[in-house]
Amino acid sequence: MAGKAAVIVWRRWIFPLLLVIVLGATAVALVKIAFFPDQTVAAVVPEAAITDPVIAVERGSVVNELSLSGNVARDDAFTVRSEITGAVAAVHVGEGATVAAGQKLFTITQDDPKKDIDVLAPEAGEISEIALVKGQPTSVGTEIYKMTPARYHLLATVEPVQLYRLVNAPTEASVTITGGPAPFTCTGVRVEVSPEGTASVRCAIPTDQVVFAGLPATLDLALGKVEDALVIPVTAVQGGAGSGNVWVDAGDGADPEERAVTLGVNDGTIVEVVSGLDEGESIRQFVPGFVAPVQENCYEVAPGVEQCDSGTNW
Repeated sequence: MAGKAAVIVWRRWIFPLLLVIVLGATAVALVKIAFFPDQTVAAVVPEAAITDPVIAVERGSVVNELSLSGNVARDDAFTVRSEITGAVAAVHVGEGATVAAGQKLFTITQDDPKKDIDVLAPEAGEISEIALVKGQPTSVGTEIYKMTPARYHLLATVEPVQLYRLVNAPTEASVTITGGPAPFTCTGVRVEVSPEGTASVRCAIPTDQVVFAGLPATLDLALGKVEDALVIPVTAVQGGAGSGNVWVDAGDGADPEERAVTLGVNDGTIVEVVSGLDEGESIRQFVPGFVAPVQENCYEVAPGVEQCDSGTNW
């Protein structure tokens, strides 16, 4: 009876309990394998390093041309002062009159010696703010009228960073007026910088050209040209206006040599090297600390839909 009872205990209690334990251990092992695998840290060893790009000094051509957008404007009015002491004998023009060069404006009877003198228009334009009436005395230096000349100029804005390119700029430029006559030459080119730092280029429009204030126009300047000259990219130069520094690479793994160079014509992308480098020498494409520009590659992903990816230039 005792043996039979023991068999019953094993069948009813011990075997089921052992089965539960085994199944539980198996489940725990499966959960660990599925969700908590063994992790090992792999050491990543760089196989290559990014190096500063090196370029060779080559020969080429540089054309320094600058195209600026501007508008036609009328020259400013100016005040005319009397050069005679006497009395006004006659006033020959009215307020706002349009006059030709040399036209009679006033007649003044000079005191000493006593004689009548005609005051003539110095150039074509419009007369305003007339300060004389018949019988009125006048003296040297008195403001007698204001003239708005029939002269026009082109005023084009320029980025301050481009001012160095305008050093020794020519005195003439080509002007193209939107919807106007064929391109023509303007003279007296000069650079103006306001106290606030606004930079502009101005030139005089020939008087035989029919123009109107406010017309949009383009000013084209030929600032210089060289052929078969030593050239390098401006990104390789620290400086740029007449002189600068470049970094010459010997190719032996040593630190590059900083070298002073004399520069010539610059088109904003390529610059002429007048002295300091020889053809074939290798230099760093970018000066130390230069951040290479980001280049965008754009492509059409669907009709009328464009996507752009950015990539860094090295």
